[in-house]
Amino acid sequence: MRLSRSLAPLSVALALVLSLPYDALPNNALPSGAPAHARVEAGASPSPGRFGASCRTSVHGSQVVAYCHNPYVDIDRVRLHIECARWWDIDTDSAPADAWPAMTVRLTGRCWKEIRSVWISHQKAR
Repeated sequence: MRLSRSLAPLSVALALVLSLPYDALPNNALPSGAPAHARVEAGASPSPGRFGASCRTSVHGSQVVAYCHNPYVDIDRVRLHIECARWWDIDTDSAPADAWPAMTVRLTGRCWKEIRSVWISHQKAR
């Protein structure tokens, strides 16, 4: 099969354009409204990675002890929050503790009398 002389330069130019990397194409070569990349929609954020230490809490009378282990790469800043049962007893929040990757931190707190509820808050440390 032989190409005519008028189609030969056109086919060479087409082969060169198709062999260019995707980022080398001019922006106006994309149709209007087309996404910037083939598999990522415009404005979509990447899927979130795994984050957050797993925590165990134990209550013994008016004392609370929590252990938080961080199995992930990002640093997790954890805080212990204690709500006391008596209206006159002051609820407490611990100081933040950074749980580095593969690290376990211990958080403690107390009320004067009974404890109503205990929870841990997580924040990604930057």
